[in-house]
Amino acid sequence: MIDTIAALQPPVLGAVLIWSARVKLFSRHAAAAAHRSALTRLLGQRRALPAYRLLGGVELTLGALLLLPPVLRLEAAAATLLAVGFLAYLTYARRAAPASSCGCLSARATPVSGRSLARAGLLVAAAGLAWLLPGDWPATLTARPLAGGALLLAEAAAVVALSPELDAAWLLPLRRLRARLTHPLRGGTGLPLLATLQQVQLSDTYRRVAPLLRSDVREHWDDGDWRFVGHAARYQGRAVTAVFAVPLADRDPDTVRVAVVDDSTGHTLLALAGTPKPSGPQLDVVPA
Repeated sequence: MIDTIAALQPPVLGAVLIWSARVKLFSRHAAAAAHRSALTRLLGQRRALPAYRLLGGVELTLGALLLLPPVLRLEAAAATLLAVGFLAYLTYARRAAPASSCGCLSARATPVSGRSLARAGLLVAAAGLAWLLPGDWPATLTARPLAGGALLLAEAAAVVALSPELDAAWLLPLRRLRARLTHPLRGGTGLPLLATLQQVQLSDTYRRVAPLLRSDVREHWDDGDWRFVGHAARYQGRAVTAVFAVPLADRDPDTVRVAVVDDSTGHTLLALAGTPKPSGPQLDVVPA
């Protein structure tokens, strides 16, 4: 069984590398993605984009070699070294430049997270297997089409699930579907969504962006101590999403924040925090 798994790793690796190269070489947002990445800190502003493009060329070449049989052991070894390099780079980026974007499988701004590191670890394991136990993946897939197909689908699903930059393609639609299938005014933590919406609508941040809104609540989710509520909106002629962040433990409207996010690029175009409360002692006014 392990021989079958090892033999089927090259097409998985090749597909991931070609997809990653597509972003670096052909995306119109590649320059922005490169400058948001940790390459800027590592190599400098001027060298970040050339290095990003060069990496894309390496990924495209190696990905094509892995997809075209026969897969040589040298190609699997190169894929292993590249995967280890990815893991080391992401570890560096998370520690040295936590605000930087991954820039891996999408030009969308996505900070390096535990999921990104887990995906890199998965690619290291896949490439290592292909290197240590080389095999003929077309012959293996032909000999065991059901098991082989199921394995390829499972690995592809794992890569997608461990890629935060791809959430807009599958996770957000699932959240919208859940919102349509469940009661729209029921939250997930016991706090009714209606109470959250009242807090949002009483806030100064809501009044400041209300002219931009073009829909009612389109999606909502809880993450830690915060609830996020999304509305479709228009900003400077662009289709955007206004995402309100509301603390679950604080009912004060002044604590509500909002970010206006470009739907096509994922860039945050506008971010507003609540109006801070005045500091200092409060004086009781006694009428004369």
